Amino acid sequence: MKKIALALILTTNILFSQSGDPTCEIVNKINAVIQEEHIRPKPVDDSLSIFVFDNLINELDPSRNIFFKTEYDEMAEKYRTNLDDFILSNNCSFLADITSKYKESLLRTKKVLQKIQNEPIDYSKTDTIRFYKKSFPFYLKKENLEKVWLKKIRYQILDEIAELSDNLDSIKVNFPSIELKTKKLILSNEICRINTLLETNVKQEEKFYNFFCTYFDPHSAYFSDDSKTSFVASLSKEHLSLGMTVNLNEKNEIIVAEVDPNGPAYQTGQIKKGDQIISISNQKETLQVSCASLESISTLILSESNKSITLTLKRNSGKSFDVYIEKKVMKDEENSVFSFIVGKESKIGYIKIPSFYADLEGNSRKGCADDVAREVIKLERDNIKGLVIDLIDNGGGSMEEAIKLAGMFIDYGPLSIVVDRNQGKSIINDPYKGLIYKGPIVILVNSNTASASEFFSSILQDYNRALLLGSTTLGKATMQTILSLDETKNTDFLKITINKFYRVTGKSHQYIGVKPDVILPEFYENVYQRESNFPTAIKNDSITPSLKFKPYVKRALIDKLAQTSTTRLADNYFFNNIKEINQKIDKLINTPKAEIPMTLDAVFKQKKVVNSLWTEINTFNNENNPLDVYNSTVNQFLLGVYPNDKTINQYQIDNLKTNPYLNEAVNVINEFNAWK
Repeated sequence: MKKIALALILTTNILFSQSGDPTCEIVNKINAVIQEEHIRPKPVDDSLSIFVFDNLINELDPSRNIFFKTEYDEMAEKYRTNLDDFILSNNCSFLADITSKYKESLLRTKKVLQKIQNEPIDYSKTDTIRFYKKSFPFYLKKENLEKVWLKKIRYQILDEIAELSDNLDSIKVNFPSIELKTKKLILSNEICRINTLLETNVKQEEKFYNFFCTYFDPHSAYFSDDSKTSFVASLSKEHLSLGMTVNLNEKNEIIVAEVDPNGPAYQTGQIKKGDQIISISNQKETLQVSCASLESISTLILSESNKSITLTLKRNSGKSFDVYIEKKVMKDEENSVFSFIVGKESKIGYIKIPSFYADLEGNSRKGCADDVAREVIKLERDNIKGLVIDLIDNGGGSMEEAIKLAGMFIDYGPLSIVVDRNQGKSIINDPYKGLIYKGPIVILVNSNTASASEFFSSILQDYNRALLLGSTTLGKATMQTILSLDETKNTDFLKITINKFYRVTGKSHQYIGVKPDVILPEFYENVYQRESNFPTAIKNDSITPSLKFKPYVKRALIDKLAQTSTTRLADNYFFNNIKEINQKIDKLINTPKAEIPMTLDAVFKQKKVVNSLWTEINTFNNENNPLDVYNSTVNQFLLGVYPNDKTINQYQIDNLKTNPYLNEAVNVINEFNAWK
């Protein structure tokens, strides 16, 4: 849930206007707002200091191969429990000190990599490598620096080579030439990555502000003007775009995947599907794709402040060429509501809601709720007998849109109880009298269903208005708003958690998630990060409600439908196999790994296990009979008017035809109609 309200509330900023340290000035402004507005303010003390310091160091040196242990110990002694004292005394020089030591360490590491680059690696030397799931203690000693990096590079080379072929004998025969090429590529990329970190003058201030914020809860965050603009744009189905999508190929190269005929990339006449992106420039900085982080590349491409960029591309290993592109406002098809009909005899409507996007400027009716209403009306014209609302992987969005949408599907009554920092309670009531649709509803949810999606689905579950089917949701039941830190500059902002919301029953799904009526497994369910995995997440509690509301049907009917569905799926091939594959994934990711020898045979064997599991996931097919999925009469007409939409429309249909969750949702609705 990411409700946006650009309020200018700071009357306290004058208290810090005399500070000579701009970093401390901003962090103290952040703290002033948090102490005044946050749902659960905490003191700035040693606990905060340890949290911020540890996160900063983990961000800078996640693999523990940049800082020496002596350097870490020195910084920890000076700063780990003292950042709170420095901050409160308006002295944030510690950040410059840590950054300076980081850059010195990067330069030192670069020299080691250059030495390794110029010397042969002895692969016959006996050695082992161990993998850690979480950050491990600092152990890097000065005398071991070259040894640690040599081991890392040696493993990376073997790992890359093991990926080249399924024939180990062939790899061994050609090992000398392959190794030479692979070593050059890996070391060049490592050195280039370090150069990028050194040359782009990456500031640690923004990371520092964010770690300060997330100490209070995982969803509070600092926004620069640029990051705020991009965040707000992400909540809309229309934003500045290049009009193309990219993906990573097997060589970790960024390749143009699709070019939208309506977009600026296509209109240059120079960009084609399959082109490789070599570098990206916004006229201020240039990122070489081969050695920049995916995060920095993504930021440069997606940032709303970068209204024009220059791409350096290569086609079919030919010469590189530059293309200048000016972004334009485009509809984001992947973030827009769409609908279909399933089945010819008992027609069931299907609506996918990718996010609770909103028109934050208030100039048009482009919000998620109005779009869903339009799709419902289209489906109703074809006399649907039930409705499936798909919230799988819907991470939330506008709270206002979720309230409007929930109100459309219940007749009248309270939707939620909101509690503020002073334990004051207010009721969110249905803004609409009546229902836009009166038939049965099944809502699909999973581990990535979060925030506004959880809010919406929990309301329909409590009213017995819908049966929920899928996996337990993320577990976020808090509200955020965005506040300016300085009403005169409007350059720094705080996304801050200001409320908790509770269900009409008085219970909350905060921290624990919304539990579906029919629980079905999903791939990676033991790997996905949930609210309870965040160390500063607000814990679950409940309140005593005094609300009256009228359920749509008796709970006994929902329970009976759920029990019948669970029984029907007990021996289902697809879902039982997901459970088996998840056990393998859990063993691979969550079980501590034993040391493996640093040999081609051992690395190849390890790679084969991982690849076979990945292949098993990607080639796993649903054995259910394909569903009959097609467009409503109105949407069929619209496709004739807008033929460019046919490609993505067919892609969506093909994905739904073998969707086992949708298949069971249709079974539930048909059963409900048979029992009426």
